[in-house]
Amino acid sequence: MSNALVIIPTYNEKENIVAIIRAVMEQPKDFHLLIIDDNSPDGTANLIKEQQKLLNSHALTKLHLIERAGKLGLGTAYIEGFKFALKNGYDYVLEMDADFSHDPRDLNRLYLACAENGFDLAVGSRYSSGVNVVNWPMKRVLLSYFASRYVRLITGVPIHDTTAGFVCYRRTVLEKIPLEKIKFVGYAFQIEMKFLAWKYGFRITEVPIIFTDRTLGQSKMSVGIFKEGFMGVLQMAVRSWFKKYK
Repeated sequence: MSNALVIIPTYNEKENIVAIIRAVMEQPKDFHLLIIDDNSPDGTANLIKEQQKLLNSHALTKLHLIERAGKLGLGTAYIEGFKFALKNGYDYVLEMDADFSHDPRDLNRLYLACAENGFDLAVGSRYSSGVNVVNWPMKRVLLSYFASRYVRLITGVPIHDTTAGFVCYRRTVLEKIPLEKIKFVGYAFQIEMKFLAWKYGFRITEVPIIFTDRTLGQSKMSVGIFKEGFMGVLQMAVRSWFKKYK
């Protein structure tokens, strides 16, 4: 039984899914993998099931799949994954995308930051040592970079890459944060989770990574996602003034 679970939400990732599964499983650390698929019409789930037949044995399940009825939001997918991880005894829970924008080789660095260096949350950071983004148009780089600057300014959270979706949590963080009260369902979910981890006093570090935009499949980013983050961060900061975090 591995002590670390990698969670990957998917929607229409047939071009990437088999390769990302194999890349995760080839890492030096014996990661288990949970994929949460939101009823991808392109057949992503069927490809995952084929890989399960190859990777899972009667005694050990390394590749898990949760199929949902439709697109229910990134945040709800991760929360479902967190609950699965806690229920099944994993001590470290990692998030990553399916499209290779996050290098699977960096999973080990995030895991070791928590398991050996004592941090409770390790963030794979694009902006802690400059701007480490490849293949994004300049407009999107600037939008992402200044979105994180905006979050730091409004909330005070000491993280350079607040919107990062490549992270490792120690299970105590997920046990402490009231997951049922998380407000955001889009990419702002990532901001809220980091903000709450900081508010509850957990030790956070940023691990510099190089983020490479997808080469296959379509991005799920939209203007609505950024609007949720802009207004939601203000609301989140104001709510925090009237709450005690213990």
